[in-house]
Amino acid sequence: MGNAQRGQRSGRGLIALVISLAIPLAVGGIGGAITARAIPVWYAELTKPTWNPPSWLFGPVWTLLYLGMGVAAWRIWRRGSAPEADGAVRAATRTALAAYALQLVLNASWTPVFFGLKRIDLAFLIIVVMLAAIVETIRRFFRLDRGAAWLLFPYLGWVIFATVLNGRIWQRNP
Repeated sequence: MGNAQRGQRSGRGLIALVISLAIPLAVGGIGGAITARAIPVWYAELTKPTWNPPSWLFGPVWTLLYLGMGVAAWRIWRRGSAPEADGAVRAATRTALAAYALQLVLNASWTPVFFGLKRIDLAFLIIVVMLAAIVETIRRFFRLDRGAAWLLFPYLGWVIFATVLNGRIWQRNP
């Protein structure tokens, strides 16, 4: 590969990285705007378990998780778009990124359902399905790039915690 081709590929990779980071951060930004309005009023009045984290913690944690998700997705895209990637790798990349997109759509839908519609029960259903989609995404990423898969483990851990928290809040606020 010549210098010009490497430069084009490098530029394309940088654009893909920016897009890969921007998408989950946009999901988080939209969710944050919805959440910010509900926290001081509705969410503050809910009965929550004693181990519920302070509200200020969620923004920084989610930002870090979204950054890790973006880098992981970019690494998978890069694997599938490499010149040496064969048809099987390209197909595996497409299905891995489709699983990633599904879990991201579920992620994006949880916040407006929980905080916007105030449907704790329906939000719990969404987060359980999202958890399964995250596991599937990790499984598919692991086959292509173990580093990308490992980047999603903090996200998985946080969503497990959030699922339990959502369930407990639902139990305490029927």
